[in-house]
Amino acid sequence: MEGNTSMLEFRILPFFVNVGNNLFVFTIVFFLLIYLIGIFINLTIITVICLDLHLHTPMYLFLCNLSIIDLCYTTIIVPKLLYILLSGNDTISFTQCFIQMYLFFLADSAEVMVILTMAYDRYVAICHPLDYHRILNKKMCVLLTMLTWISGCINSSLFTSSILKMVFCSYVTIHQFFCDAKALINISCGGTKMFYIVMYVGCLFFGLFPVVCNLMSYVKIIRVILHIKSKDGRIKSFSTCSSHLIVMGIYYGSALSVYMIPPSDRYELLEQILTVFYTTVVPLSNPLIYSLRNKEIKNALKKLLP
Repeated sequence: MEGNTSMLEFRILPFFVNVGNNLFVFTIVFFLLIYLIGIFINLTIITVICLDLHLHTPMYLFLCNLSIIDLCYTTIIVPKLLYILLSGNDTISFTQCFIQMYLFFLADSAEVMVILTMAYDRYVAICHPLDYHRILNKKMCVLLTMLTWISGCINSSLFTSSILKMVFCSYVTIHQFFCDAKALINISCGGTKMFYIVMYVGCLFFGLFPVVCNLMSYVKIIRVILHIKSKDGRIKSFSTCSSHLIVMGIYYGSALSVYMIPPSDRYELLEQILTVFYTTVVPLSNPLIYSLRNKEIKNALKKLLP
């Protein structure tokens, strides 16, 4: 069936489909609210940063990029899920599944890169404050933004092309609420060797390498902060990094919790619950963390409101 993948159809069977009516309605309302709130908050962050000239700095450019990625995250997954729940039509063609996976991998890879870029921004701001605008000039910011999306496209293309090498049965059920690569691995009939090779290489360049770089940057940042004589100066310096540290911890913690779970029917429910948090709640929490802890964004928002 490897050469006829375009004719395949999958069934999306989330854990919450075969439940009572009350819980089913609650599920629909939950995902709809998460999606609408996430769209509203992220669009607000993007609008505020674009309209306020005082926020046209590297840090807020990368934050705007993060909000765009979070918009993509929820839009890739939630609308299709709501359609499945409301219509009862749980089938999805291989082409639709392929496109959804490609866009998800793209957003996921781009988020890793933008979090790494934000860590570099904080490192330069605290460790080399006098050279901040020289190092992170307009040309460098555009280059880093392009690198974020280009690397995401390359990584996503490698992942999704390796999935084309898999062999599937003519009609299979995905026990997940979107076309997740891990769920497809569990139901494939063979041809997964290339995917595992790509996955290990991807984990090295988009997993281990960014984590090590993030940790190294914050080791240097903490050393510089500890040498600041003023207590207020130390608190102010650390507060500029705390939002990024929280976002980084939530993202990597939730991602690891999903992908470290062994493939087993016993952990199926837990995996789907953690995936809901990773793919819908985390993109909502990122702008909340930055907006609630950032005085400049709150002041810019007050200026825009009548």
